[in-house]
Amino acid sequence: MIVQISDPHFGTERPDVVEALRDAIVAMQPELVILSGDVTQRARRSQFEAARCFIDAYARPTLVIPGNHDVPLLNLFARAFSPFAEYRRVFGDDLEPEFASADVLAIGVNTVRPARHKNGEVSDAQIERVARRLRDADDAQLRIVVTHQPVHVIRDKDIENLLINREAAIAAWAASGADLVLGGHIHLPYVRPLNNETRRLASELWSVQAGTALSTRIREGISNSFHVLHHDPAQDRSVCVVEQWDYDEAAKRFVAGARTSVPLERYTSR
Repeated sequence: MIVQISDPHFGTERPDVVEALRDAIVAMQPELVILSGDVTQRARRSQFEAARCFIDAYARPTLVIPGNHDVPLLNLFARAFSPFAEYRRVFGDDLEPEFASADVLAIGVNTVRPARHKNGEVSDAQIERVARRLRDADDAQLRIVVTHQPVHVIRDKDIENLLINREAAIAAWAASGADLVLGGHIHLPYVRPLNNETRRLASELWSVQAGTALSTRIREGISNSFHVLHHDPAQDRSVCVVEQWDYDEAAKRFVAGARTSVPLERYTSR
């Protein structure tokens, strides 16, 4: 079991939701928690420390990547010369961490470009690094790439938020055997196939977008949420079930909601 949380925006977190999410993760005991960026609201030391305390409280392996909110916005000197200083102080120097076990390979990609306010980009070198690592994966591993900005959107108004150079990334990662691309940024949860009539990928690949896990910055009336990924290669390695958990305002806890079965159909060129 893998939990994906995104966009907690510490500094705007809801205390009741923080407690509920911590309790949910402790109860689930996932193999891995993936935090797909925008850890903080304004990249302040106190906000990063609050995030670190939250992660330490549920005590599970966690793969974290930065989001555009995790570099200073108003401190232009820090943004130019040490944009990830506070992030590195709390989470370490590796901005593109990986997690590997017998059942999962998760690869983080830093799509933040401090010179821009919010737009993310993946470089050709990053695309190739990820593709090379995917080609070395074991057949039993669920293969996950984690970006902050989305590679696929379902609303016209989110087109401007799409990851720059995404089409090259999608094609290369699909050909290398990726199963899922996890993202956040737009605070809207959904699961969609990336292989279609116009794209025609070499292999199936799915976009899994998470809502905001903890923040008051809820959009369009969609409550706080997170995803649980179920994949058991010992039972059936051909499917991953993505389950959305939504915060119940009355009960003050997260409850299981929509489930999407994702077929894992791969063709790779090694």
